[in-house]
Amino acid sequence: MSDDTRSTTVRTPRSAPSESAIASFAVPTWMHRVAGWQERHPRAAIRLGNFDTKTASEAIENITIEAPIYIAGLARSGTTILLELLAEHPDVATHKYRDFPPVFTPWLWDRWLARVPEKDESAAERAHGDGIAVTSHSPEAFEEVLWMAFFENSHDAAHSNRLTRETSNPEFEKFYADHIRKILAIRHGKRYVAKGNYNLMRLAYLQKMFADARFVLPVRDPVWHIASLMKQQTLFEAGEKAHPRAIDHLRRVGHFEFGLDRRPINTGDAEAVERIESLWQAGREIEGWARYWAMVYGAVADQLADDEALRQATQIVCHEPLCNDSQRVLADFYGHCGLTVDPATLDAASQRLHLPDYYKPAFEADEIGLIRQIAGPVAERFGYDPARLGERDPIRTEAEI
Repeated sequence: MSDDTRSTTVRTPRSAPSESAIASFAVPTWMHRVAGWQERHPRAAIRLGNFDTKTASEAIENITIEAPIYIAGLARSGTTILLELLAEHPDVATHKYRDFPPVFTPWLWDRWLARVPEKDESAAERAHGDGIAVTSHSPEAFEEVLWMAFFENSHDAAHSNRLTRETSNPEFEKFYADHIRKILAIRHGKRYVAKGNYNLMRLAYLQKMFADARFVLPVRDPVWHIASLMKQQTLFEAGEKAHPRAIDHLRRVGHFEFGLDRRPINTGDAEAVERIESLWQAGREIEGWARYWAMVYGAVADQLADDEALRQATQIVCHEPLCNDSQRVLADFYGHCGLTVDPATLDAASQRLHLPDYYKPAFEADEIGLIRQIAGPVAERFGYDPARLGERDPIRTEAEI
């Protein structure tokens, strides 16, 4: 399921965002200031994080990290709903919206929050305007804040963003493991789950750190996927123009997928990255996104094809079978993650999944043809029929990575 599959009315990629969606980009002053300090002083934030670990030492001394689960995919591929489904499992611990800005010090922040009277809170639609309502207790992705503090070029499109089994950063590796153990202690969980789009280029490094890690990579028909990506780009540009602090906020949380500071992941193909950036700058959004989709998922497919251990630890979750054959795909999904669910839970989860109630994405026939031409060969590696991309049932075979 994609992140917008629960919305029954979806605008075309070229339509204007609503006022309420734009208003959701406003950033509170206290959050802007705290996150700004953290961004300007990463070494100080790391030192505070180490102090936080010392404070939590007794609570985490007997906690071990068992088979952490990583959900990674391009934005709008379905990562959010998969995270939500896992976060509902009693054994799982994740980051939550309330963990930001002080991501480096989760233990002390949680102790503080426990002493502050909690206000009544109603779920509100998140900034993406996709019908997903969240509260401060909803699961969210905030790991990226840590990665950016330790890896200087994490989001520099001029440098390869790949981290491999040869990557070594002992300071980060210890800090990160301690951080996960604190999240497990705070949330009383046994299994850590993280959603992180940029982890697509860190899979081997993560497996090097955690040999028993499990990876879940959602993939979506590129025609429908690009329609959703374009819709989000329009929304984020409008939201950031109306609320300029949002540009800083999204940079500080490591969210560069959309907006005025959009940055492609550099998969190691500098020429392809430059071409994509040029297409976006020229306003050729469809071709730019199609080439980006093909570059990123092509790099993922190559990683899995070349790395048997990584391939065995990874499950590809194609959006369309997830929605059309939910019971079977979800059973495989939970099984791959090593989580037991009862039939009632499986049934309830499957009821939440359905294809988006789109009419056909607002592309002309030649635009769909362009997407099929550019992204089709890579999509075929994940089981899609290139000639049926954009249709309601584009899957031809199981993935053949």
